[in-house]
Amino acid sequence: MPNGYNSRILRVDLSRRTTSVETPPDNFYRTYIGGRNFVAYYLLKELKGGEDALGPENKLIFAPGVLTGVPASGTGRNSVGAKSPLTGVYGDAEVGGHWGAELRHAGLDAIIVEGQASSPVYLWIRDGQAEIRDARRLWGQTTGECERLIKEELGDRAVRVAQIGIAGENQVRFACIMNDLSHAAGRTGMGAVMGSKNLRAIAVRGHQSVALARPEAVTAFTRWFREDLKTNRGAAWLRDSGTAGMLTGLNAMGGLPTRNFREGVFEGAQKISFDVMKANILVGRRGCYACAVRCKPEVASAGAFKVDPLYGGPEYEALASLGSDCGIDNLEAIAKANELCNAYGLDTISAGATIAFAMECFEQGIITTKETGGLELRFGQAEAMVRMVDMIARKQGIGKVLAEGTAKAAAAFGHGAEEFAMQIKGQELPMHEPRFKQGLGLGYAISPTGADHCHNIHDSAYARRVPPGLTTLGIFDPLPAQELSPAKVRMVHYGILWQYVLNCVGFCQFVPLDPGRMTELIADITGWNISLWELMKAGERSVTMTRAFNVREGRGRSDDYLPRRFFTAFTSGPLKGVAVNQKELEQATEVYYGMMGWDKTGVPAPARLQELGIDWVAKTLGGAKGG
Repeated sequence: MPNGYNSRILRVDLSRRTTSVETPPDNFYRTYIGGRNFVAYYLLKELKGGEDALGPENKLIFAPGVLTGVPASGTGRNSVGAKSPLTGVYGDAEVGGHWGAELRHAGLDAIIVEGQASSPVYLWIRDGQAEIRDARRLWGQTTGECERLIKEELGDRAVRVAQIGIAGENQVRFACIMNDLSHAAGRTGMGAVMGSKNLRAIAVRGHQSVALARPEAVTAFTRWFREDLKTNRGAAWLRDSGTAGMLTGLNAMGGLPTRNFREGVFEGAQKISFDVMKANILVGRRGCYACAVRCKPEVASAGAFKVDPLYGGPEYEALASLGSDCGIDNLEAIAKANELCNAYGLDTISAGATIAFAMECFEQGIITTKETGGLELRFGQAEAMVRMVDMIARKQGIGKVLAEGTAKAAAAFGHGAEEFAMQIKGQELPMHEPRFKQGLGLGYAISPTGADHCHNIHDSAYARRVPPGLTTLGIFDPLPAQELSPAKVRMVHYGILWQYVLNCVGFCQFVPLDPGRMTELIADITGWNISLWELMKAGERSVTMTRAFNVREGRGRSDDYLPRRFFTAFTSGPLKGVAVNQKELEQATEVYYGMMGWDKTGVPAPARLQELGIDWVAKTLGGAKGG
C-alpha cells in the first residue's frame, strides 16, 4: 500500500444492493493522485457515452485527494463527479467541510456509486465497512433534520454526513450535495444524480489516520504552516471576512454582476456587504477539517426573514447571485434564500442566476404573472426571490420550468429568452464578470463543466503583481485584466493546470501555500520523489481527460463560447465602454488549444495522450470529432 492512501475504493451497486472493495495498483495512485482525476478516470473507463445522466447507467463518484484528511489547514476537500444532468457532459464539483477527511479516516480513497435503488436508501460507512440502509423516513426532510435523524439512528454525534435535500430528490438539474449542512458540492447538478439513484445520504465514521512516509516532517510542516497563516495577509483577510469581503471591492471596480449581468455596479452593494452582515446578523465563524482560517460565516436573524444559523451563512457567490444579480439589497432576504438553498440542497449560484434570468424575462414581457402564479418577478423583489427558491426546489408552478436550468427554460419560454440565459454548456455563470476579468472569460468558455470559477484564473489578482504561487510556475509579468493576448492565454493555461492540481490533491484554493511547499508536503506524505513538474502533469491529465469525455459526447469547439451579452460594452461605471472582443476570444481559444496539444476543433491529439501516459483515452474516443 502506498503511503498517503488506503488502497481501498468502495463500489456500491444500488440496483443489487451490494458493496465491494477494490484495490488499485500503486502506480494508479501516483498517476492520478486523487480527486478530479479519479472521477475523470472512472467516468471515461466505465461509461460508454450517450447515457442518460439521470438514469441508472450513470455513475456518481466521491473522491478525496492525497492531502485530504492530513491534519493541516486546507486539507478538507473532496471531489464529486458524474455525467451532468445540467450540461449533458462531464460534471463535477469540489466541496469542503469534514466529510472527505472522515472518509479517508474510515479507510477509503473513493466511492463509486452505480445503479439505482428501488426505494430511498442511505449508505453507512464505519471504518471501511459499508451498509446500505433504508431511508424512507429521511425522504422529504430538510438536510438539517435528515442529519439529525441519521445521527440519532446511528447513536454517534461525530458521524459526518454528505447528503441531498428535496431539490436532489426532485432531480432539480442544479441540485447539489451538502457536506455538514453548510458546505456544498454545488455545481453541475450532482445532487440530481444522487437523487435519481434514490440515495439520500452517505454517513461516515472513521478512526484511523492517513499513513505518512515521514510523519516527523509532516508534523514539522503543520506547525510551520499554522504559524505562517497567523501572519499571512490573505489568510487574515479570509479569517476576518471570508469571501463575502470581496463584494464591495468588485463593485468599486465595476465588476459586480448586477441584474443578470446587464451592469457591473450595484447601487445597493453596501447594504449587502460583509460590514453590514457583521454588524447585524453574523453570529459565528466555521471552518473545514483542521483549518485555521475558518472563513465560513454563520448568520441568524429574527426579523421579517427568520434565518436559522444551522445552515451557516451567505458567502460571496450567494450574496451576488441572490443579491446584486437579482437587484436585491435586502441582506436578510439573501441570508434566508441561502438558508433554503442549503436546507433543500440547491446550488446558490445557479439558483440566483436562474431567478435573475426569469426576472429579466418578466421585465421583457416574455413571461407574465400568468406563468409566475401572480408573482411580480421583477428585479429588486426580495420576497419573490425567496419564494422562487422554494418553488424551484419543490418544482412548483414556474419553478418546475426553472428547475431545468436557464438553457432549457429559455427554450421553453421562447420569444428570444435565450439572449438572457447567462450560461455556458448549460451551466449558469458564477458571479465573476468576464468583461472585467477577460482571462477568466476564456476559462469559462473552455471549461469542461460549463462556466466555472474554481478551475480558472481571476485576472485582477495578477494585474499589478504576480503572486509567488504563479511565479513558481514560471509566470513573472503582471498583465492587465482586460486583455486576451497570447501571454494572457499562457497565464490562463498555467493557472488552470494548477487549479486542477489542487482539485486532484484535495487542497483549498483559498488557503495560501506555495506550490514548492505543497510538493514537499506530498513527498513527505507518500515517500515519492515527486516534483512540481510531475504534479503539473497530473493536472494536465485531468484537463485532458475531462475534455475527452466531452468530445466522446459529441461536444467540441462550438460549445466553447461566451453569451453574446459580454461582447456588448458596459454603458456606465468604472468599466464603461469595456467589452470582450469576440474575435480576440476566438483567437485566444485557438492558442489555448495549441498549448494543450489539441487540434483546432478541441480534440486531444493522440501524441499528447501518449505523452501524458493516458494513451488508453484514444480508444474511448474512437472516431469522435469535436465541432
